[in-house]
Amino acid sequence: MATVPQPTRVRFSILGLATVVAFLMYLDRICLAQIIASDSFQKNIALSPSQTDWLKGAFFWAYALAQVPAGRLSDRFGVRPLICIYIATWSLFTAATSFAWGFTSLMLARLGCGLAEAGYYPASSGLLTRWAHVGSRGLASSSISWGGRVGGALAPWLTAFVILKSGDWRWAGWIYGLVGVGVGVSYWHVFREHPRLHPRCNADEIALLAEGRGDFLPVKNPPRRFPWTAACRSTNLWMANGVQFFTNIGWAFLILSLPDYLKKVMHLDEGMAGTITTLALTIGIAALPIGGIATDFLSRRYGNRLGRMLPMSVTKFAAAGCYVLAMWTDSPWWMAVAFGGVAFFADIGLPAMWTTMQDISGRHQAQLFGWGNMWGNFGAAIQPVLFTAVLRAWDVNHNYHAGIWLCAAAFVAAGIFALFVNAEKLVIQHEAVSA
Repeated sequence: MATVPQPTRVRFSILGLATVVAFLMYLDRICLAQIIASDSFQKNIALSPSQTDWLKGAFFWAYALAQVPAGRLSDRFGVRPLICIYIATWSLFTAATSFAWGFTSLMLARLGCGLAEAGYYPASSGLLTRWAHVGSRGLASSSISWGGRVGGALAPWLTAFVILKSGDWRWAGWIYGLVGVGVGVSYWHVFREHPRLHPRCNADEIALLAEGRGDFLPVKNPPRRFPWTAACRSTNLWMANGVQFFTNIGWAFLILSLPDYLKKVMHLDEGMAGTITTLALTIGIAALPIGGIATDFLSRRYGNRLGRMLPMSVTKFAAAGCYVLAMWTDSPWWMAVAFGGVAFFADIGLPAMWTTMQDISGRHQAQLFGWGNMWGNFGAAIQPVLFTAVLRAWDVNHNYHAGIWLCAAAFVAAGIFALFVNAEKLVIQHEAVSA
């Protein structure tokens, strides 16, 4: 009788911890908007509206500009040591946020946090090619993204809760920073670069992870240079960059401006504004596993091109429609549903984007993923300033509708760009996907 393969389950612990790290990353990333909006902060530090906008965008500028260098570092030195360094560093900068005394110190802390977080998703993209079965790559991608969205969804409520209970906005950064250092230590103990290097990974699990892509060993000569010529000439990659850029302009409202909208326009108190924001973002959490399953299913049925493109494109038009609905309701709870619809449809296409970048990047996995993520975060970085400029020019009723129309239009643009993305066309033609 033939022996039935019994693979170990190390891959699940790897993906599970990667999901926890994404949770922490978004918690640290998104907490600032709630901190700045808190009464405790505003009594302690006075900021002009312009300074507030630049602080909200500072993280994303640093995060975007560091994407490609961080991807190169991951290819050069490996995922394990660098991710541990990234986690510890951004956690320390999150703690440093709570030691700030004014605009300059806050800006430095947020820039440092953005630089440190920049490497995680590019490195995780390479992680998925080694630790997720090729037939479940969409679901695995959605798992890590899901962790980030859970962190983002809980950040407004959790941060408001910590501030209200402690009576001081500084405790939020201190607590998050301490937890992050502990997570970084755990990552070092659990993760290894390849299944073959993990002491608890048996031969059956190694064989399972190699299915559909051949046996794979650690790369001896990882790419050290960014493929500038191929990246700049690839229309396909520019279409994918456009999807990420416009998606983040539309999505960033939820984490950067929604708390202000709820307090200043809808006149909700601090606790209620945090609750509604968290509810809206929580609705989006369900989208990621659904999007991952849908991407894998559609790709098996219609091929990678349509299987990736359809979830990326159709969902962006639906997100734009939810913004329109949100503008025509005065009920806080129905606003949570409408803005939650924006988060849901924005996120349901995210696994398709991740898998597309894995499909088309070849052996330059981390670097090209970072390149695309850079353009996406440029969108998030300019959103606060662009949003405020639109309000000053056209928001005559002071109801934020002009800015929300801007976000809806950005989603429409993202959906149009997605129609032209082809997951079957590599950035560098005739290049095999590396380990």
